[in-house]
Amino acid sequence: MGSTTKNSKRVAPRKEVSPIHVSYLTSLDDFAKIAKNCEIVEASSSGLLLLIKRDDLIPMALRKNLNLDCLVGDRVFMHLEDMNLEVSGVITRTQLLGKKGFYVAVDYSDEAPEYWRECLMDLLPTPGELE
Repeated sequence: MGSTTKNSKRVAPRKEVSPIHVSYLTSLDDFAKIAKNCEIVEASSSGLLLLIKRDDLIPMALRKNLNLDCLVGDRVFMHLEDMNLEVSGVITRTQLLGKKGFYVAVDYSDEAPEYWRECLMDLLPTPGELE
C-alpha cells in the first residue's frame, strides 16, 4: 500500500464514552482559552472527539461562526476535570452540529506514548458504566 500519511485512515478503533467533562480547551500557541465546559463523547488511543456548545466557545468571533475550521492545526491542551488530567494535542477537524454545537477532534498521538494512550482508553468509562 505504500507510505501512510497522517490523514490516510484511522488506525485506532473508536470507543463511545460516558461524557467526560473538560473544564477548558486552551491554545498552546498563545494560551488563550478556546472553550469551557465541553465534553469528550468519543475516544481512541490516538484522539478525542469533543462536543462544544456554541455558548461555551469563549472568543466571540468563534461563537458567531458556522464553522471552526480556523482551529484546525492548532496545538491545544485540555483539562479533564473528573480525572484531574491534562491532555495536549492538535485539532484535526471540526463539524457543525446545528443547534447542538460543534464536534472538535483532537489528535494526541504525537503528544503521549502509546502505552499511556492505551491505558487512558481503558480508564475512560463507557456509557452506563458509572450509573
